[in-house]
Amino acid sequence: MKVLIINGSPRAEGNTSAAVKELVRTFETEGVETEVCQIGSKDIRGCIACGKCSELGRCVFDDEVNKIAAKFEAADGLVVASPVYYASANATLIACLDRLFYSSHFDKTMKVGASVVVARRGGCSATFDELNKYFTICGMPVASSSYWNSVHGRMPGEAAFDAEGLQTMRNLARNMSFLMKSIALGKEKYGLPEKEAWAPTHFIRDDLK
Repeated sequence: MKVLIINGSPRAEGNTSAAVKELVRTFETEGVETEVCQIGSKDIRGCIACGKCSELGRCVFDDEVNKIAAKFEAADGLVVASPVYYASANATLIACLDRLFYSSHFDKTMKVGASVVVARRGGCSATFDELNKYFTICGMPVASSSYWNSVHGRMPGEAAFDAEGLQTMRNLARNMSFLMKSIALGKEKYGLPEKEAWAPTHFIRDDLK
């Protein structure tokens, strides 16, 4: 089992990293390998909807996103972690995830997803909902914990005092490990769920004009 963790914070030793480290320690005790990609300070531009990825099989902008895509394909689960800015995720992380999910065409069905958010005070639940939408559009089960996956802290090191937040991280890693292992066993016995052909339905339809 392997989990890829994308840390959207620009601060390598900030409170988001403290939450991520708690996850990593717990995954290790569960026998799950982890890899952390720190992308908050990377130069990652947003998607321009050019559609070239449908021809190339990767994003036309050959940067960190394409490197992460290969790691994502090989992983059994994905955690995305972000500090909260204006009740939203870090803009660099959103740019990365938009392009990662849109340009990578491998089957993400039953890869387990989880999001982690860190804030001084408010905006955690809005950011949590925002990040979970990447998983739920492509057949990825979302791992849960004993609370919404949030940790609080402003100055570096303050997250260490959020006992419930760190406990939430540990429970998340345990639950996610169990879910990935259970899915692996289910795939061996039953395979993946049946897929129907996509039935795109637009709000403006030529056949009704």
